[in-house]
Amino acid sequence: MTSKHYRIGVMFSTTGPYSVVARSMLNGALLAVAEQPAGVVIEPVVVNPGGDLASYAAQSRDLLNAGIRHVVGCYTSSSRKEVIPCFEKHDALLWYPSHYEGFESSNNVIYTGASPNQHVLPLVDHMLANVGSSAFCVGSNYIWAWENTRIFREAMMARGARVLAERYVPVGDTELEQVVEAIIEARPAFVFNNLIGTSNYAFFRAFRTACLKRGIDQPRIIPVASCTLSEPELEEIGAQAVDGHLSSSVYFSSLGSPANGAFTRSYRDTFPEGPSTSADAEASYIAMKLLLLALAETGTDDVEAVKAAVTRQRLAAPQGDVHIDPQTLHAYLTPRIGVSNASARFDILVEAPGPVRPDPYLVQSSPRYAVASRNSSLRVVK
Repeated sequence: MTSKHYRIGVMFSTTGPYSVVARSMLNGALLAVAEQPAGVVIEPVVVNPGGDLASYAAQSRDLLNAGIRHVVGCYTSSSRKEVIPCFEKHDALLWYPSHYEGFESSNNVIYTGASPNQHVLPLVDHMLANVGSSAFCVGSNYIWAWENTRIFREAMMARGARVLAERYVPVGDTELEQVVEAIIEARPAFVFNNLIGTSNYAFFRAFRTACLKRGIDQPRIIPVASCTLSEPELEEIGAQAVDGHLSSSVYFSSLGSPANGAFTRSYRDTFPEGPSTSADAEASYIAMKLLLLALAETGTDDVEAVKAAVTRQRLAAPQGDVHIDPQTLHAYLTPRIGVSNASARFDILVEAPGPVRPDPYLVQSSPRYAVASRNSSLRVVK
């Protein structure tokens, strides 16, 4: 049997303010390439936009003008928005492997990260049931934080809860003392955090330090809840402030399934210098695995053939069963909530019993973007 050769673009900002997560995403995609199925030979063409939006657009054009039809890449929503017109113009396919704010569906994008009904709404349910009904929102000043906070605010208001304030800082900003002081003065039941990259790590350190100076047990009195926090970022925060943070995600490296055990061992063996596995690394792994399976089935990289084939695939992913919804081209994923521990890992608190249908526009979840059912589908793990 003659194997077919395909060049696949891989585009992550492995330098810049969110490079730690992006490096784990690159690793996840390359691990899937190393496991490529029989019948295909993949040549990954790796590019690094360095976190610069103009570079994302330019490098996308270069890849597609070189005849590449499929690109696994992008972490931030701003980078995704920047490149989609290029993929639509060239009738190519972007495989976007990151949780995001939803309210988008492109025929030229396969979304393998969590939609808002798979991470924001489960977090609202959990925090209101277990922590309190007032929140202070902080985020990086770009589309992800704006839109994710909007969804969160609507969901809180629909349940009679309150958002006390919102603060945004430039991506990469690490001078966060004023934000920290505003949170402590407001005394919310919890913080909803949409910071990314170096801003995120600096915030956790500054917030923990400021609370300690005031004798406040920060994880117990003012916990921080995120939809972005992952294992590589816990390691960047440092031991002095790593524990007690809540994260809503579809994957944690501490999952005890055989599939995840095999994934984490293979990842560590292949990339011993890290960064650690993360939800975004797993989403990149899933995106590339699904793409390779579709290429093997169709015997072509034709975009329409691959799109049709990928909706027929079922992947036993590290997080559990994953497949693509043919209506939205988003993934069925399994929501979970974890709390970070001193080992820079997550203890899983609750999880859904199985994959949840993606609802990027929140038209199925509830009216007015509100909240998932008052009877949460998540079950207590321990």
